[in-house]
Amino acid sequence: MEDDKIVNLYLERNENAIAETKNKYENYCFSISYSILHDQQDCEETLNDTYLAAWNAIPPHHPENLATFIGKICRRLSLNKWRSNSALKRGGDQVTLSFDELEGCIGEDRSFREALQEKILTDSINEFLAGLKENERKVFVCRYWYFDSIEDIAKRFSYSSSKTKMMLKRTRDRLKDYLIKEGVLQ
Repeated sequence: MEDDKIVNLYLERNENAIAETKNKYENYCFSISYSILHDQQDCEETLNDTYLAAWNAIPPHHPENLATFIGKICRRLSLNKWRSNSALKRGGDQVTLSFDELEGCIGEDRSFREALQEKILTDSINEFLAGLKENERKVFVCRYWYFDSIEDIAKRFSYSSSKTKMMLKRTRDRLKDYLIKEGVLQ
């Protein structure tokens, strides 16, 4: 079913909207959630919460891109679940590593999680990403949006792990310079 028809089902408060969303986006959302949580049961719970959150958000929202809308909800809920699960235990998983890598770009006096919530930072990062070459942007998004491992990214783009690490480091360095130039960082 086309996205606009699924959105119309939500707007009509037709419960088939959830079934159609699950039908079309379950694999997409599962991959987002699993890259963060690495636990099938937690992912399934998060997917159910995603469909409920979409039901509650449409209306009043009328998403132009349903995949992005659903993906953002799933990612946010997965990160919330990850934070809850890791409150008592800290580890070296991909989410933690990704956050640690990006913290150097935005300064030590502010945590990445706090700064990311600020709209000006989000807008600046989006502007920066729009100026990157397509492969650089895709590699960056795979690492810092989907939390893919270096090895998975290298394999996906047919790069060596060292090339992938270097590309990410250079992109992070350029991001930091960009954020300083834009006045987001000092």
